[in-house]
Amino acid sequence: MAESDKSTLREQVALLPLSPGVYQFVDRSGTIIYVGKAKSLRKRVSSYFVQSKEHSAKVRVLVKQIAEIRHIVVGSETDALLLENSLIKTLQPRYNILLKDDKTYPWIVVRREHFPRVQSTRQLQRDGSQYFGPYGSGMMQHSVLEFIREVVPLRTCKLNLAPELIARGKYSVCLQYHLGNCKGPCVGAQSEEEYDKQVELVVSILKGDLRPVRTYLEEEMARAAAALRFEQAQRYKQRLDALDHYAGKSVIVSARIVDVDVFSLLPDDDVAYCNFVRIRHGSVVGVSTVRLSTGVGADERDMLTLAIQHVVEHIAGGELAREVIVPFLPSTTLLFDGVTFTVPKRGEKFDLLEFSQKSARIYRAEQLKNLEIKNPERHAERLMNAMQKELRLERPPRHIECFDNSNLQGSHPVASCVVFRDGKPSRKEYRHFNIKTVEGPDDYASMREIVYRRYSRLVAEGAELPDLIIADGGKGQMGAIHEVLEYLQLDIPIAGLAKDSRHRTAELLCGYPPLAVGLRPTSPLFHLFAHIQEEVHRFAISFHRQKRSKAFIHSELEQIPGVGEKTVRTLLQHFRTVSKVKAANFGELSALVGEAKARKIEEFFHPSV
Repeated sequence: MAESDKSTLREQVALLPLSPGVYQFVDRSGTIIYVGKAKSLRKRVSSYFVQSKEHSAKVRVLVKQIAEIRHIVVGSETDALLLENSLIKTLQPRYNILLKDDKTYPWIVVRREHFPRVQSTRQLQRDGSQYFGPYGSGMMQHSVLEFIREVVPLRTCKLNLAPELIARGKYSVCLQYHLGNCKGPCVGAQSEEEYDKQVELVVSILKGDLRPVRTYLEEEMARAAAALRFEQAQRYKQRLDALDHYAGKSVIVSARIVDVDVFSLLPDDDVAYCNFVRIRHGSVVGVSTVRLSTGVGADERDMLTLAIQHVVEHIAGGELAREVIVPFLPSTTLLFDGVTFTVPKRGEKFDLLEFSQKSARIYRAEQLKNLEIKNPERHAERLMNAMQKELRLERPPRHIECFDNSNLQGSHPVASCVVFRDGKPSRKEYRHFNIKTVEGPDDYASMREIVYRRYSRLVAEGAELPDLIIADGGKGQMGAIHEVLEYLQLDIPIAGLAKDSRHRTAELLCGYPPLAVGLRPTSPLFHLFAHIQEEVHRFAISFHRQKRSKAFIHSELEQIPGVGEKTVRTLLQHFRTVSKVKAANFGELSALVGEAKARKIEEFFHPSV
């Protein structure tokens, strides 16, 4: 930004009133790129132009693009909130919280027509029909429809069953009628009044209340049995069995919690996921998740408010339950008349909130997996940014190196270094180390030796140094690395991977003195650190086994009297294994190492009895 532009913006900020209102940042093309609310316009806007370490990278980028500041003065903070909300929804500024939910959720619709059909749809329309859902997946919706068609016989055809067309005898029955899946309203075999009672049963099922349909089936079964229509009674019995099976698979919440809606919010770097669970008659009847771009200076309460509004308008059919369970209160409740917001700390309502949060985590994992497959570069970028944020690093750790020692009761001590670039193993850069200066099982001294050898060499060669060093261990290993880096005068961040009793990644330590970093075991970042630990451990162990194996082979051949190291090397280069040396005849051995040594080898492996 040029000095003249900065001067102009400073003048605009100085002229802003101290009143509450809404401000708009405009770029050089005249596009509004950000809308914000303020208790005091001048104080809030001036904070953007003060150098601060608290400013995120997104804020710094935003400020560079500002060419003009506009403002609207209002009477109160509440008015500012409502106006901000309206402008964001209308203008969709680039740097505000924006919904990225382009998914259309599956619904079940009971059509508004003569002899209503019950169908699947992804289009929520204001056409007078009844819509139920949304369902978290097409599979869930499909299973509900299959159950309804198994229990309540309704038509599935596309015919226009207006009374005058039926009376005219325009239609004839189809195969579904002969199979017992439809009672033939198209030919007048079922009245519209009787059909509507069947539809009411379906509606009660979709609302989560199975009692009316159970009562109906039991009464019809008893009536058929009393009339000695045993085949028909058996059919109703099968439908009751299907009802019991369906009830067993349903997510039944509680007899005490009847009608509530549940929202949870899961922030994740530059996006957030809001999950919505609808509970009616004690059963979960709808689950969905929306994704938001968090924008600049995003507040979780604002994100929750926006997400609830979106769900109400586009997913929940324009209404909320009288009680809404949330992890914290939204930024305003004025937008939701007649709704009580509850923040539970324990009990069944808290369990419901945890169910919603779990659904959001599952949705996020699916999104990240798709991102990793479809756009690995973007996935790596997110991981690096998340690691930089969690470990408070100056830059994303695109180049990571991790060290591990391996020895067996002090014998054959070795160490390994694995290299990760952009979250992926760079195997061509892996390195093995034979411990040269340490005797006995001293892990800390071994770590000091290999770290010194590794980075003194990189410094001497002018090679690239890592952005982060990870020790496969806790505070002791980190201390050993810190000593070497101080001696070499290198400023490289250090992290440690502490293990539990089962030798699994249990805790991430960072900095010096080391501090624990709270990472969820289910997060992609935790999985990356666990992968790094597994990889360095695997690489170190494989090298140690290889070295022990070679040592065993050499020691067995070197036990032969009169056979030295040079002869052992010659034998192994030719025969490759000790077993092949044992199987060789005298002629093969003498041609390779001479008759005298061949005789000694034969006597050692095949002593005469």
